[in-house]
Amino acid sequence: MKHTLFIMLLFLASCSGKKDEGDASGYFEADEVIVSAQQNGQLLSFIVKEGDTLHKGAVVGQIDVTGITLQKEQVKASIMALGEKTADVQPQLLLVKKQLAVQEAQMKQLLHEQQRTVNLVKADAATPKQLDDINAQVDQLQQSMNVTRQQLTVSSTNVATQNRSVLSEKNPLEKAIAQYDDQIRKGVIVNPLSGTVLARYALEGEMTATGKALYKIADLDTLTLKAYITGGQLPLIKLGQTVQVTTDTKTYKGVIYQVADKSEFTPKSIQTKDDRANLVYAIKIRVPNDGYLKIGMYATTKF
Repeated sequence: MKHTLFIMLLFLASCSGKKDEGDASGYFEADEVIVSAQQNGQLLSFIVKEGDTLHKGAVVGQIDVTGITLQKEQVKASIMALGEKTADVQPQLLLVKKQLAVQEAQMKQLLHEQQRTVNLVKADAATPKQLDDINAQVDQLQQSMNVTRQQLTVSSTNVATQNRSVLSEKNPLEKAIAQYDDQIRKGVIVNPLSGTVLARYALEGEMTATGKALYKIADLDTLTLKAYITGGQLPLIKLGQTVQVTTDTKTYKGVIYQVADKSEFTPKSIQTKDDRANLVYAIKIRVPNDGYLKIGMYATTKF
């Protein structure tokens, strides 16, 4: 009798195990992001600790950028010095303009005298030689005025050319300042996404370098169950389908958001429902985390 009862208990336990068996099983994972340094230098501050919950955009550290800041200030001083190298064309132009104004006044007087002499010659009150002398003076003064105007143009052009040559150095220097600003900005360690710190790889006071890992973070509010199904189960699922996900202690609702388009060999750590299947398809199920789900935790799912 006892032997018969023992067999019945084993049978019930076996049936109960099959009832709880899911259609697929797998392990929870999350998109983990490794945050690396973007600048060389000493970690002047670094407040990250494992288990911390960080918000996107939070400043979590500062790399020493004193050397870069000094280089930037040196370039700014060079830009300011360019202003001292440029020439002010106005004093020189003012002198030439005054000379031209005097010549124009003389020309006005000569033209008046020229017209008066023409009238006198017509009235036989002056000789043609007097008119020729006046005309020669007008021509000579006109040539002098042309030379003065040329001096005005040449002076303005030469100084402008000289200033352009000096100021042409300004643009590359401003680009250098922009590069230094970018390097200074990269000295600030900014958290890239909201999530929980999984691991810390550096400490305040240590030297770091561009590309060196500082910490690892992941969004644990929603985890992904990566499970495997056989080819025969493919017709039972579709993208966006709500499924039941069960851990050792709790049951959750998840949504299938990815199905592999190619089969692969069954991973050693995964047991599918059909143990005879050699090829399986990976599926990913998004499951809201109530705080109890952990990366690497085993779970089963039912369609």
